[in-house]
Amino acid sequence: MTAEKVVEVSRGALVESLHRGHVAVVNAKNELLYSVGNPHEVIYARSSMKPLQAIPIVETGAADHYGFDNADLSLACASHNGEDQHTTRVQAILDRTGLSVADLQCGTHNPKLEAAYEALIKSGEPLTAIYNNCSGKHSGMLATARHMKESTADYYKLDHPVQQRILEVISDLTEVPVDDIAIGVDGCGVPVHAVPLENLALSFAKMADPSGLPEKRRDAVRKITTAMAAEPEMVGGTERFCTDFMHAMNGRMFAKAGAEGVYCIGDSETGIGIALKIEDGNARATSAVALEVLSQLGLLTDEQREQLHDYHRPPLENARKEKIGELSPAFTLKEYTVASS
Repeated sequence: MTAEKVVEVSRGALVESLHRGHVAVVNAKNELLYSVGNPHEVIYARSSMKPLQAIPIVETGAADHYGFDNADLSLACASHNGEDQHTTRVQAILDRTGLSVADLQCGTHNPKLEAAYEALIKSGEPLTAIYNNCSGKHSGMLATARHMKESTADYYKLDHPVQQRILEVISDLTEVPVDDIAIGVDGCGVPVHAVPLENLALSFAKMADPSGLPEKRRDAVRKITTAMAAEPEMVGGTERFCTDFMHAMNGRMFAKAGAEGVYCIGDSETGIGIALKIEDGNARATSAVALEVLSQLGLLTDEQREQLHDYHRPPLENARKEKIGELSPAFTLKEYTVASS
């Protein structure tokens, strides 16, 4: 099965370009309910895996030991903007663990939000790893290593216990054996994991409906998803789809973007997980596809649809900020027999 057209990009009266992709909708019993393209496509989950990567922070006791609240746990799942609300909280986590920004091994890049970058320049302060969009995840990994009395210098390497615990969690929730999970290196230096799209959706389904998990993991999962839904500003920030989407869902759903056109959603009411991949890696198409999937499943209210309209049909603008076209969803979910049983 190949990728299918999922989004049309129009300029004026013409469709100027297309995005193709894959979608998988799965329940916690590992039943494929709906798909587009190839739900078996093996993809790197990228940052959409962060909610799973945060689970050991809770399971090891590090979260309790260092007083992680909902905002801290949500930040551990973040690809944040580098706003003050993010960097000050990362610093606070590091302070509580007795570590510093120098211990972050995520590398540096400019804050994702232009206003945050401008503020940093005006302040005259140096650009450090704390502004990396993954610094929340890394501070959580460091807290776990510190609590477990493990080395903090190489926590980002695959053979470190921090990464081995994460690998076990991912294998458990995706139901992919450890030896079958392809490993690469993510943009922030930690291992990145590749699994079939439907198995990635399964992991979000299990987090949305953790009733079948052992008690310790079930409790950890609920803490993570509750934190994300309660503090969505930490996951992204100003003008970010993850944040605005979870606000609109009023605690019902949790969601996380991944680089190269990946997006995942878990719905606590239906217990389904959704994973999508834009084939060309262009993230501009992800929100349109994600919201169209929810729309076709009847999971959006009219109010939510209106609130998220510009993410569902993102406007195409010129340099004068004039709307000259839009991105429009262009697919129909394929339904499997189990969906109607």
